[in-house]
Amino acid sequence: MKLSQLKLTTPYRELDPIFFDEVEPTPLKDPFLISVSKDAAKLLGVDEDITKDENLVGILNGTYSLEGSDTFAMCYAGHQFGHFVYRLGDGRAINLGKVNGQNLQLKGSGLTLYSRMGDGRAVLRSSIREYLMSEAMHGLGIETSRALALIGSDSDVTRQEREKGAIVLRLSPTWVRFGTFEYFNFRGEHARVQKLADYVIDESFEHLKDVEGMYVKMYEEIVRNTAITIARWQSVGFNHGVMNTDNMSIDGRTIDYGPFAFLDDYESGYICNHTDVDGRYSFKNQPGIAHWNLHKLAVALSSIVNHDRALEILDKTFGTSYEEEYLSIMYKKMGLYERDEKDIELFKWMLGSLESATIDYTKFFRTLSAYDGDKKNILDMAVFQTPLSEWLDAYDERLKKETLSNEKRHTQMLKTNPKYILKNHILQEAIEKAQQGEYSMIDELLIVAHSPFEEHLELEHLAKATPLKSKNIKLSCSS
Repeated sequence: MKLSQLKLTTPYRELDPIFFDEVEPTPLKDPFLISVSKDAAKLLGVDEDITKDENLVGILNGTYSLEGSDTFAMCYAGHQFGHFVYRLGDGRAINLGKVNGQNLQLKGSGLTLYSRMGDGRAVLRSSIREYLMSEAMHGLGIETSRALALIGSDSDVTRQEREKGAIVLRLSPTWVRFGTFEYFNFRGEHARVQKLADYVIDESFEHLKDVEGMYVKMYEEIVRNTAITIARWQSVGFNHGVMNTDNMSIDGRTIDYGPFAFLDDYESGYICNHTDVDGRYSFKNQPGIAHWNLHKLAVALSSIVNHDRALEILDKTFGTSYEEEYLSIMYKKMGLYERDEKDIELFKWMLGSLESATIDYTKFFRTLSAYDGDKKNILDMAVFQTPLSEWLDAYDERLKKETLSNEKRHTQMLKTNPKYILKNHILQEAIEKAQQGEYSMIDELLIVAHSPFEEHLELEHLAKATPLKSKNIKLSCSS
């Protein structure tokens, strides 16, 4: 089946019209295809070469309508940098409909009722970043929205300067956010809160349907899923940058890639968003902010979930789920398969040593995956070697308690510690080339995004160290 032959259903129709606004996409001028994720296309049941679909660009540009499509933008509220905003929404995203469990959405497709002072557009640089990062997070095993395709255009979009507009076709099993519940709760429309919860259970937690206490159980699963996702972010050094409640998916997946970044040198207090002057969404704060956001969701659900009970679940489930997931990953990253009561202190010592040593987070773990007692390869990457050398002595002692052979340990670690991470300097290189009309690097990055743990000898340059001038830079929200 071709993409253009898909038959969509319109989700959210059973909810009140106040939840969404019917709107048509505004086409870009002279659109052209830049890249397609054939891996993401599999989610839709597309079994033909999607690049050969003559209607592909038209679908992304809003000039070709899929059967059953009824385009709309969704409304929600949210806590933005801790401050409640009662009316937000899809200001530059238009939903096409749903097929095979995936909601299709065009990002950058023009004005909607919720664009506020914006133009409803997305520029090429931010679209490249979202397209690639959506697929990269999936490749790393982290729950995320996906990106099917990216088109460019000759349409001018003004940000700090004139740039070209682009559109990404995004996929997600749900686009309901914490802020969606906040919207109805703020309005005192508790019947709609319950109606939305019923919809969310049908869409994302079908196994809970008609189960006694299903709303309480739904909240518990949201807490658990969110904790697991944040633990996975922390394990690979991912900083989201804008963890507002309107950017938190109700099923716990990563959505809305704005000023995100992966750590270069390990820096626990790293802030990737230069708008975040107080460091609210710094790397180290992400678990705490997720907990805070889940508390706000508990408030929004208080008409259907006892608030005291919700807070009990939050305090019990979040910390336990986060710690279990994070420690499980860290054990694998360090090649430890036996458990020792002193391991947590060893992990903390390691992170402190990485920060003191000034060393690349990703390359450290990938190099550790081949560690055989010779410190040189690791220490040569560090600016300050002593802290890391002392930790490696302790690590050597800890390895003596393991029964797995070095070869097997290394094999397992290589499956957990990625070689390829789409750091900002790599994305920026692809963006600069694309702005000059050269798009081949985007497809190269898509290859390593889908298989970040594998060796790609022809793409070895994409695993290069971050240049000093590009380390741990901050980005803007502009798109």
